[in-house]
Amino acid sequence: MQIKAVKFRKDGFYSQPFVFGGEEGMDKFDKNIRYRGSLQNYLIDTGEEVILVDTGLPAGTPEEVPDENSLLYTGKDICSYMEAFKALGYEPEQVTKIVLTHRHNDHSGELRSFPNAKIYVNEEELSAAELQGLENIVPVKFTDGAYCNFPESQKIIDGIHMIKAKGHTNGNSIVIVENNDKYYMFHGDITYVDEALYENKLSVVFDDLTADRITLDRVREFIRNHPTVYCGTHTPQGYENLEADRVMDLDHPVETVLAEVDFIKAQASGKYVCSICGYVYDPAENDGIAFEDLPDDWKCPRCRQGKEKFNKA
Repeated sequence: MQIKAVKFRKDGFYSQPFVFGGEEGMDKFDKNIRYRGSLQNYLIDTGEEVILVDTGLPAGTPEEVPDENSLLYTGKDICSYMEAFKALGYEPEQVTKIVLTHRHNDHSGELRSFPNAKIYVNEEELSAAELQGLENIVPVKFTDGAYCNFPESQKIIDGIHMIKAKGHTNGNSIVIVENNDKYYMFHGDITYVDEALYENKLSVVFDDLTADRITLDRVREFIRNHPTVYCGTHTPQGYENLEADRVMDLDHPVETVLAEVDFIKAQASGKYVCSICGYVYDPAENDGIAFEDLPDDWKCPRCRQGKEKFNKA
């Protein structure tokens, strides 16, 4: 079995209030501490099947233009998700299964590009706008009982399990792969950066805070009891852990390397991008209303996050 990262954005950042402030509030943390950010999803080649965990941003999603007040920044394009996928030496027709951690566009953006794949989705995500019109979805009901300390699971194939992990979204899931006496955990957005895992902190993005806390507690318990390689989507720590085959040790964190941030003054287009789900607000599609003129309590129509989670495009 081979596990590979599909890398498509780099040099982003996530502020400490954003990644730590879910329970205690963002004001308890230092906005000038910014952890490294990136975007990548993952590919599993079993020798018989090619399986994807999530499928990146849709082609054409504009880059963001962050400033000193931005809570987060998903980074600069390395290439599109599909270009990164093909650079690993595969063609879309080879993918047999896609396991979706959750609906947000940076995880589901290119689902339509894999015509032969069955798409495994927590049934609680099926109403999401990002998933409409797809005919190859397999609703997952988690009928295989407990997997270790997680109460609900579904076996995708031998050695690959989808775990119900409500919190970040109501249909959030984790994927765990067993390989060579280790467990590879692809967790979507349980944490945005590994520092949050070590410090036992929740981000400010959740559909259900109580469930989010339960899920993080279960993740930490699992890691304490199983040799786990922790593979995230939003930090280069995700692929660094994978490439080093590094087992997480919650009592001995890997040394933090903070983001190097250069706020380049770029000409803005008038569009704004949700850094949580990738939704693009375009005034031309909204009766000419500028983003700045939207009410302060306006929410992203996709992920229901506030204006402060948007960056200029």
